[in-house]
Amino acid sequence: MNSALWKTGHPSQLYGVEESRLVGGKADGMRLLTMRNGKGITLTLQPDRCLDPSRLEYKGVNLSFFSPCGYAAPAYYDQENFLRTFPAGLMTTCGLQNVGAPCEDEGQACVTHGRISHTPCENLQYDADYTRDDGAVTAAGRMRQAVIFGEKLELYRRVTLAQDNTVTFHDVVTNMGGERQPLMVLYHINMGHPLLDEGLELMVPALATRGRDPRADEGLAEWRQFPAPQAGFAEQCYYHDIARQGDWRGVAVFNPRLGLGLRIDYSAETLDYFTQWKMCGVNDYVLGLEPGNCHVEGRAKMRADGRLRYLEPGESAAFTVRFTVFEAAAADAVRRDLMGRIE
Repeated sequence: MNSALWKTGHPSQLYGVEESRLVGGKADGMRLLTMRNGKGITLTLQPDRCLDPSRLEYKGVNLSFFSPCGYAAPAYYDQENFLRTFPAGLMTTCGLQNVGAPCEDEGQACVTHGRISHTPCENLQYDADYTRDDGAVTAAGRMRQAVIFGEKLELYRRVTLAQDNTVTFHDVVTNMGGERQPLMVLYHINMGHPLLDEGLELMVPALATRGRDPRADEGLAEWRQFPAPQAGFAEQCYYHDIARQGDWRGVAVFNPRLGLGLRIDYSAETLDYFTQWKMCGVNDYVLGLEPGNCHVEGRAKMRADGRLRYLEPGESAAFTVRFTVFEAAAADAVRRDLMGRIE
């Protein structure tokens, strides 16, 4: 029994989850879940956008990037220009049948970063376990990406906010149809100001690194550095081979001025690609750290390279991403654990 309950009027004084709706503009009617663990984390989820997290705060400090377009309901989805309704947020789920550049693959039009991030959640459930001193706050739901004569995929997601300042996303994608289907998944994780700032330490245990294109190659020697915003900055993307430790791979960022960092651990077996998005523009100031099962050049390129993954009828694939917020006292331990993997 949680002894602190005797001292509360309502258990949400300790921690909990609340559902609300937005009013006005492109966000009108969108559901939000606000989760608090009572230890400093406030996490906002978007049930109408794949249960993706839009905001992550720690003791009032923002950690994630929120794009200029802000919240946009899925009805406003513009497949011709994904960025018009891309809030970014802490994480945007990309896929399930294309990631990155739009393309045509075997006669099928594949849109930028796929459609799943604009898919509303069904069977939404959420709760907080007030019976335990270490009780967790949870949310779960299903997203269906399905069409007649085409793919029939289901994504089941469970989100757990724990008292140890971790947030875990556990996803299971299942092919509910009768034909083999391509499966592309990428977790577009976005760091924002004030966590993201000049002097940010990037703990990426990269065994090898290459630029996506000539623009990225221009800054290959400075991929770890994040400068002040620059007008007209053109994005740079890097592919890293991240060192594995058991079932996990991991990266982290640490802001020494704030004494605050965010660690990202993810499934080593099913998320074996990693992309870094470096964007130092004015008002477009964001660092993307993106584990996936593919690169970001589109499905046709993955197929041509012989790297495209599939799900057979009835088959499932599981993916886990875990976020841990840490303060300065833990930075050395995080650094040794992650960077020690490449020494």
